[in-house]
Amino acid sequence: MPMLPTLLIAVLAVAALSEPAGAQIVKREPAMGAMKEGERVLVDDGSCPKGQIKEVIGGNHTKVGGKKQITRQRRCIPRR
Repeated sequence: MPMLPTLLIAVLAVAALSEPAGAQIVKREPAMGAMKEGERVLVDDGSCPKGQIKEVIGGNHTKVGGKKQITRQRRCIPRR
């Protein structure tokens, strides 16, 4: 039975590294301050190359009322 916890940890690690299964797809990027820190949104605004979609990860910057200096991250990822 000691294999079960190790297998569970491995499955959870792979799931955490993959694209969010139920990630919300929107046409426009949410306004600054509208996303929670670490929240992920897929934005289909045509700014990424064909076959990719923009992933936006929410920050918590003091300029928009947050308590940290974490800025929003953007990158193009493959569509699934």
